[in-house]
Amino acid sequence: MDALFSADNLIALLTLLALEIVLGIDNVIFIAILSSKLPQEQQPRARTTGISIAVITRILLLLGITWIMGLTAPLFTLVGHSLSGRDLILLIGGLFLIGKSTYEIHEKLEVEDHDRTAKVVASFAAVVIQIVLIDIVFSLDSVITAVGISGTLWVMITAILIAAGVMLTFAGAISSFVERHPTMKVLALAFLILIGAMLVIEGWNAEAAHALHLKNYAYFAMAFSFLVELINLQVRKKAESPVALHNQPTLAQAPLATAAAGAGVATAKTPVPRQTTSASGSRAKGKVKRNKKR
Repeated sequence: MDALFSADNLIALLTLLALEIVLGIDNVIFIAILSSKLPQEQQPRARTTGISIAVITRILLLLGITWIMGLTAPLFTLVGHSLSGRDLILLIGGLFLIGKSTYEIHEKLEVEDHDRTAKVVASFAAVVIQIVLIDIVFSLDSVITAVGISGTLWVMITAILIAAGVMLTFAGAISSFVERHPTMKVLALAFLILIGAMLVIEGWNAEAAHALHLKNYAYFAMAFSFLVELINLQVRKKAESPVALHNQPTLAQAPLATAAAGAGVATAKTPVPRQTTSASGSRAKGKVKRNKKR
């Protein structure tokens, strides 16, 4: 039991958990974009189904670890490169990601003025099938990474389950955020094209991809672009809000200011009565006083 929860296993668990969450973000973005084509009431079910399938696929691949390691054996040689089963899966998955993301960007730019009903054209089964296909690619890459970090089965399964819980928790928020901001959706699709290109390069020549540290550069570029886009969103949000001028009544104060101005005008037009005594009245009073003295 002490060996099971040793320091090495706990460190491997935390490291693998962080990597699984980072690798799972790509999967969540792809699932969010695909599920956005469904009716609103079906989107949560599609996200839950997609992430659940991803977890099941990863666990099955972990249980079949011997089969996975056999995928690295060369099958044939093409233009001087030996390709294995893993390489073929990465190549096909990368090309699928590039093609699908490019199509989505083209649809976003060229078919923006179509009726809203044209958006809800994908069936639930079609979306789930696409999610399953890309889950296989991401799961294979994730499992191979897990095997390279830790050879302990319970550590790998625990990390995958915790990462899946994190993805399920934030999948809805990520999906709604991407859907509310069209520029962020295009940026996410550009991320997927970049990830697809990385998968193609890794499938064609894994040694060169690892030597160049392509994933480090790609994830840094993605994080930097995401930060810049967040700043742009804040700038646009402030630019859209009206600027309140000093000493100017707001809309709520305008009726009160108008009423006060009207009252002032009415007061200015009303003559103020003068309390003066006429000259004839003064002379009459004087005569009465003189008669009394006599």
